[in-house]
Amino acid sequence: MLVMQYRITLPADYDMRIIRDRVEAKGPLPDDFSGLGLKAYGIRERGVDGSPVHQYVPFYLWTAPEAMNRFLWGPGFQGIVRDFGRPAVEHWQGLAFERGPAAGTVPRAATRHATPVPAAADPASVVEDALARLAERARTDGVHATALGIDPRGWELIHFTLWEDCAPPSEPGDRYHVLHLSAPDLSALPRGRQW
Repeated sequence: MLVMQYRITLPADYDMRIIRDRVEAKGPLPDDFSGLGLKAYGIRERGVDGSPVHQYVPFYLWTAPEAMNRFLWGPGFQGIVRDFGRPAVEHWQGLAFERGPAAGTVPRAATRHATPVPAAADPASVVEDALARLAERARTDGVHATALGIDPRGWELIHFTLWEDCAPPSEPGDRYHVLHLSAPDLSALPRGRQW
């Protein structure tokens, strides 16, 4: 599994209806994209849920690198480049994926929480602790799905969770409203630890 996200920060006075209309029109296009476990079309709006910015923030879980490459070099991502410029594409090695009690619902919210692996820490121990927290989160009411990834270059863990309605106030990280979920190969994403 590969985890991928790009964040497009928009001007403070940007009409977010433009993004909503874009997702309404184009959101279903990858609903049959082979190798796409899921794509959550997330947005943040300035002043909502503590967000300081307007952002368009899609998040992806891929079943294989070939599928991610097909997207990045194909017409879907080229449309993003054409309309917004080329964003930095963050990606992480997938460590674990779990479906939650609300897996049969359509998620309306998401959280993203990045945490550094301290330089003095044993990375294997940090990952084991993060895996235990992921398993616990996966049992939380309202969780649709949750994933954990790592960037071993910068030693950063990424926790991404889809929620049926909204995340609990105690859930750390950035909060997003999910406008659409494409999940053509959700069942192909291996559950649990990825090794």
